[in-house]
Amino acid sequence: MAGANPVAKLAASTVLAVALVLTLDWVSATVALVLELAVLPFAGVPWHHLWRRTAAVWLGAPLTGLTILLYGRSSGTVYAEWALVRISDGSIELAIATVLRVLAIGLPAVVLFLTVDATELADGLAQIVRLPARFVLGALAGFRLLGLFAEDWRSLELARRARGVADRGRVRRFAGQAFALLVLAIRRGSTLATAMEARGFGAPGPRTWARASVLARGDLLLIAGAALVAAAALTAATLSGHWNFIAGA
Repeated sequence: MAGANPVAKLAASTVLAVALVLTLDWVSATVALVLELAVLPFAGVPWHHLWRRTAAVWLGAPLTGLTILLYGRSSGTVYAEWALVRISDGSIELAIATVLRVLAIGLPAVVLFLTVDATELADGLAQIVRLPARFVLGALAGFRLLGLFAEDWRSLELARRARGVADRGRVRRFAGQAFALLVLAIRRGSTLATAMEARGFGAPGPRTWARASVLARGDLLLIAGAALVAAAALTAATLSGHWNFIAGA
């Protein structure tokens, strides 16, 4: 999966997300999560790197479930109640379903995009999805500048400290640096836009591309696999009677 076209990865994660968003139940989320974990070894990402990059999903899912557990819709037997907090059979079931659904949606999205190159994604969006080339190239250029923000922030911090204006007042210092970083980003963006316009990136007419982006057989299999996982999850929820359309949850 690591060598798949970025557009195929985007399509696969979208299919899974849309299918799992339709229903809020633990059966569909469990089926999807089990099938996703089964193909996780084929993601082409080292395990230590995988766990580190998906840590936010593993930590965020239980916290989301905790909120639903305490403040979710109440039904059935009530086990605890205090002020706005009410823990019942309904909130427990919704909390479990929410945790599983967050994992089933978040994990494949993170894993699939760990190996995505921004330039290849831009090529695919322009050539396969047929998005406007000017928009795609501008977004790509802006995305590449994001990596400079951390260096700019560090440089601003050292410069302000050298001038003796960053010794105290953390809130004031943060606000000042944030505004300075915003001004720097606007100036850099304007310079980049002028340079790109001078090089013909905004010219009308058809555009040529240095790298051709096409969907190969493996890319289609990835999308089909995601569709099968989504279909299996929704079928299991329907046949087990746990289908819970999100509008009625």
